[in-house]
Amino acid sequence: MKPVPPATPLRRAPVQRRSAERLTRILDACAGLLDEVGYDALSTRAVAERAGVPIGSVYRFFGNKRAMADALAQRNLEHYTERVAERLGESDGTGGWRAAMDAVLDEYLAMKRTAPGFSLVDFGNQIPVGSGHAEPNTRVADRLTELLSGYLDRTPDEDLRRTFLVAVEAADTLVHLAFRITPEGDERVIAETRQLLRAYLGRVLD
Repeated sequence: MKPVPPATPLRRAPVQRRSAERLTRILDACAGLLDEVGYDALSTRAVAERAGVPIGSVYRFFGNKRAMADALAQRNLEHYTERVAERLGESDGTGGWRAAMDAVLDEYLAMKRTAPGFSLVDFGNQIPVGSGHAEPNTRVADRLTELLSGYLDRTPDEDLRRTFLVAVEAADTLVHLAFRITPEGDERVIAETRQLLRAYLGRVLD
C-alpha cells in the first residue's frame, strides 16, 4: 500500500514566482535563525525581519513557528531525496544495496554538516525540538522505500518499509550521538553505524 503523503503545513501554496521566492526567503531565514537562537527562541517576527518581508507574509503561509519548521523539514526531505537519487543515478549499480546504503548515509551526514537548521529539525520527526514525544521517521523510511525499491529490484511492500524504518531509526539515533560527541560527527561512531547498518540490512537484503 502506498503511503499517504503528509499534509502540507502551508496555509496557502505559492502560485506566482514572486510568492514562491518569498516563501524560499522565509524558510531560509527560519533555517539560519534555528542555528543561531534555537527553536525555543525562534519567532515569526524575527523570521520576517531576517527574510525582509512583512510579518503578514509569514502568516499568509504559516499559522505559527511549528508549521514553519515543519515546512523546512519537508523541504529538507525533498532536497535529501534529490541528493540520494542523484548519487544513485551516477552509480553503475555494481555496488548493490551496500552502495545505495552508503549514498543514503553519506548524504544525510553531508546535510547534517552543511544545511542550515538541519541539525535541529532535520526531517521533522522531533518538532518541537527537544520534545519527549518524537514521531517515528516514517515519512523518511517511506520515501527511501519508494526511491530504493526499484534500484534494489524489490517490491516496496510493508516488510521492506519496516526494514527501512528500523534502519533509519537506528542510523538517526547513532548519528545524533556522533554529533553530540563532536560538532562534525565522531568518525568512529559513524564507522560503527555503517557496520551496524550493513549487518542488519545484509540479513534482509542479501
